[in-house]
Amino acid sequence: MQQYDLFVIGGGSGGVRAARMAAQRGARVALAEAGALGGTCVNLGCIPKKLYGYAAHYAESFEESHGFGWSGPGPSFDWATLKRNRAIEIMRLNGVYEKLLIGAGVQLLHGRARLAEAHAVEVGTERFRAANILVATGGAPHRPEFPGQELAITSNEIFDLEPFPRRLLVIGGGYIACEFASIFNGLGSRVTQLYRGAQVLRGFDDDVRAFVAGEMTKKGVELRLNAGVASLQRVEGGLLARLRDGHPLEVDAVLAATGRWPNAGGLGLEALGVQRNEHGAIVVDDAFRTSVPHICALGDVIDRVQLTPVALAEAMTLVDRLFGSGRRTMDYGSIPTAVFTHPNIGTVGLTEAQARQQYGKLRIYRTDFKPLRHTLSMSTERTLMKLVVDDASDRVLGVHMVGADAGEIVQGFAVALKAGATKAVFDATIGIHPTAAEEFVTLREPVA
Repeated sequence: MQQYDLFVIGGGSGGVRAARMAAQRGARVALAEAGALGGTCVNLGCIPKKLYGYAAHYAESFEESHGFGWSGPGPSFDWATLKRNRAIEIMRLNGVYEKLLIGAGVQLLHGRARLAEAHAVEVGTERFRAANILVATGGAPHRPEFPGQELAITSNEIFDLEPFPRRLLVIGGGYIACEFASIFNGLGSRVTQLYRGAQVLRGFDDDVRAFVAGEMTKKGVELRLNAGVASLQRVEGGLLARLRDGHPLEVDAVLAATGRWPNAGGLGLEALGVQRNEHGAIVVDDAFRTSVPHICALGDVIDRVQLTPVALAEAMTLVDRLFGSGRRTMDYGSIPTAVFTHPNIGTVGLTEAQARQQYGKLRIYRTDFKPLRHTLSMSTERTLMKLVVDDASDRVLGVHMVGADAGEIVQGFAVALKAGATKAVFDATIGIHPTAAEEFVTLREPVA
């Protein structure tokens, strides 16, 4: 039986990073993956979603070009070409991940793994022993329950949907639902989005939530709040959704984007006494140890912060503990994130509501404006920028933006927040003119 210092179950972002870094430190490492390498991010998440997001902007860009003197026949969109080119790029990335692992000396096993006993993993009919085992199996889309739910697709199937949906119903109000609503609206679908709550993007700053909902609606997404699907059935020409208010809605496809659950079933965790919480996530301590100390877990399967860069940082922290100095720690504070709606959202730090709970008096700086580009494009799109500041210390607690390239802009300000920058530091920074980003360092008067 082959012996390893680390056996990784799952070839997503966190698992691959942990395997590579451990092997580069001299550990004997094996990694088992039943599907394509790269996990959700590469195959069914961040990368293909952003590629489709780029595609969705072109029709709008062609329309806006008229204000800058461009004219000519409008473009046509070929869904098959986009799907084919995306698949080629994803296959290239799968190959890159494989080369990185093999180059680092990791033994790569193609198959579904499960824990057989305390220090043993089974992959197919083979059994492997390991001093440490890492579970990094990610998450999976959650399907809402209603009659006909099997007729809805999830974000796993949306990228290769056939034929292209001229009428798309999106169920959900989180970032995945909002992103796909924006994408398919931009590609030419008539999109209806239903969310059971009073406003989309729960957990984000309230000003951001309201602003992006308004911008998405202006661009053509029909957003229905406090709404949901009661049943779904196939009819001639498409699908018939019966809404909770009794109204019918006929569409070509239904996307259920109502969150993701940890993918921890069928791994043999229960037999070994590995604890999971009420949502199915594996419970770990600050060192990513489970209730069985030599079995570790990280990434979406522990359901702390479901972001690829977080899984990568968790992997680096774990490898340092197992095969390094052990001084590296994981800091979940001020994690920047972006939502690739149209327009984009970029955010880091506390929302206004969170800051009011944790601090005393605040100063809020907020502006919304028409970007320079749209003074000629004739687009009605606007940009929102907001700073949340602790009045006592002058420290900037939150930076929030809705607008073009918001993620690219907020990434730089995330460094400032991590360094503890004050509003005075922002004020003393010279802006780059003319840019949208300079607004963050020229906001002078707090709002009431």
